[in-house]
This record gives sequence, C-alpha cells and structure tokens, in this order.
Amino acid sequence: MTNDHGGTVTPTDSATVPTEVVAEAPRAAKISPLRRLSLGRYTGVLVALLAVCVYLSLTQDVFLTWDNFMNIAKSNSVIFVLAIGATFVIISAGIDLSTVSAATASGMILGLTLQAGWSIVLVLLATVFFGLFLGLLNGMMITKLKISFLVVTLGTLSIYQSFALVVHDGQTISLFGKPGFNVLGNFVNHDIGPFPILLVFDLILLLVAGGVLRYTGFGRALFAVGSNPEAARLNGINVGKIILFTYGIAGLTAGIASVVQVGRLTSAAPQADPTLLLTVLAAVLIGGTAYTGGEGGVLGTLVGVLFLGVVQNGLTLSSVSSFWQGTVSGVILISAVGLGVLRDRGFTLRTRRMARSPSALAEPPSPIEPGAPS
Repeated sequence: MTNDHGGTVTPTDSATVPTEVVAEAPRAAKISPLRRLSLGRYTGVLVALLAVCVYLSLTQDVFLTWDNFMNIAKSNSVIFVLAIGATFVIISAGIDLSTVSAATASGMILGLTLQAGWSIVLVLLATVFFGLFLGLLNGMMITKLKISFLVVTLGTLSIYQSFALVVHDGQTISLFGKPGFNVLGNFVNHDIGPFPILLVFDLILLLVAGGVLRYTGFGRALFAVGSNPEAARLNGINVGKIILFTYGIAGLTAGIASVVQVGRLTSAAPQADPTLLLTVLAAVLIGGTAYTGGEGGVLGTLVGVLFLGVVQNGLTLSSVSSFWQGTVSGVILISAVGLGVLRDRGFTLRTRRMARSPSALAEPPSPIEPGAPS
C-alpha cells in the first residue's frame, strides 16, 4: 500500500502500540520542570545561540548595537518566511525542494506585472496567488499521481527556475522608481517606532502560523499525518487534502517571500540564490522539527533562523570570506540533525529501561482498611 507521499506503509504500523510507551505514560507526569526543559526540541540551539552571542559581544564592538540587530532581522526575513512554509511540509513528513525556485518565479511575476503598469494591489495578489498555485501544483502531483515528494519537488525546482529565466529572457527587471514600487520600499525599509515594519510583519506571520498548528483541526491533523499517515486515515483524516493544503501553504509563503525579496533588492532577478534552500531547511531542522515528520513548530524555526543569522552576521563582522558561509551552514545542519537522532535514540532507550524496571511495572499496594486483619 502506498501513502500520499509516494512511500510504502504497512497496516500494522497503526495497529500496534509499543508496550514501553504505555508503561512510560504515568511516569511522564513525574518529570521535573528542569528535566522537561532539558528534553526540549531546541534547548541545544538556544544554548549555542547564547554562546555565539556572548563570544561576538566580546570580540566585535558593533555586534550589540541596535542597528546590527535590526540588520540581522531584515536580512533574514526572506529565510524566515520560506522556513515557515518549510516547517509545515516537514511536519507532514515531506520536503519541498522547489520553494526557493517558486519564490524566484513569483518574483518575476511581480516584476512583469508592476512593469506593465498594474496597480500595486493587483500586483501583490497576482504574486502571492501565483506562489500558491505552484505549491498546490506540487501537492496535486504528490497526492493524485502518487509520485514521491522528492521526485516532484526536485522536478519542479528545475521547472520553476527555468520559468523564471524564460519569462524575461534571463534579464533582471529593475523596479526602482516604477509607479507603485514605493509601497514595497516602505514595507521593507520603514519603521514603526523603533521596530522595522518587516520585523512586525514577521512576528504576525509567526503568531498566525503558530496558531494554525496549535489551535486548529488542520494543525492537529497535520501532526497526525506526519506521525503515521495510515493511522491518520483510519481515524477519518483526509490525508490527501492535508498534504495538498500543506504544499499550498509552502507555495503561499514562497509568494510572500518573493515580495520581501524584490522589495529589498529593488529588482526582480531570475536567478535563485544557490545557498538559500540549504539555509531554509537548516533553520527548520536546527529548530527541532523532525525530518521524519510529526514533530516540530514555528517557534523552533524562529530560533533556527536567528541562530544561522547571528552566525552569518558574526562571520561578516569577523571579515571571514563569504565562501565559507555555505560550509558553516552545512556543518551546522548535519550536526543539528545528528544530535536530534542521538536525542531520540537516548529517549527511546530511557523509555525501554524504565518500562523493564520492576518499579515501573509493579502495582502499588492496596491500602488496608481500619479494622481489617493485617
């Protein structure tokens, strides 16, 4: 039997519940608050982020300035928006390799429509809905044609990138001074009090995405599908629809990210940053979202984006060649996933040991009633 990601599932996956998990359930409530913190998905990256910040504050005078912090926030906004969509996809036990190419193609749509004299409202709607369409196209091929998500998104990565090049003969569309572009310029460059508008927008997006994952039926169904799609189907969840909507969300965030990108660059470029996809995926996985699906969240993704942004900022302030930044991101990604695997193995071993210990399986003695013989 094949699942909606194009992989293979067995019916016994949803019918068997490990006895050690059942035995562990009453003991989980006894874990101390400090121990719960140590088992957090992104505790390690928070400690690493703090350590890097302390080091940079001691070695770089500029690091602790407000302008530098706001620069980190602005320069990583595109990564953050794309990572929000990637978080949804990875929670579903999938991956979208085409999200950066979709953002590039959407950016070209923005450039062409703005250059053609469309109103800024229509331009933004066309851009965002084009990104949504590309994401839904991925989801349709995965759920309806039963093609693996890796094959689909790897293919559309090339297709969307080619579209971005063909649609304007590989030429960059300069938008500086075009009617309506000042709205985008104000969005990415102006402030609300001491805070950039872009930062406020990112926080709103974080709250919306977190609310969807935590408080909606779709969010609960998404975690169920990522954990075990066959069990989710047996419980009445329309797995295909959930996966379709998930890739649609990834496409929607690609369209939004293209608006931010074009606003920052003042032009629509047909070439995608070759390291951007790695950075987006690294931020999600570093933030504790499990690549196997069913576990994660956007707060961890925010921590991952901040960590990579601070590291990149530190490399720039330290005058380290930008050629090394890809190496650093790759090493951090492998380390984060490796540590996550070790953490999960350690938790599984602890669970099994607790389940096998006599104290975990022993029944508590029944109280003796007053007057009963002992």
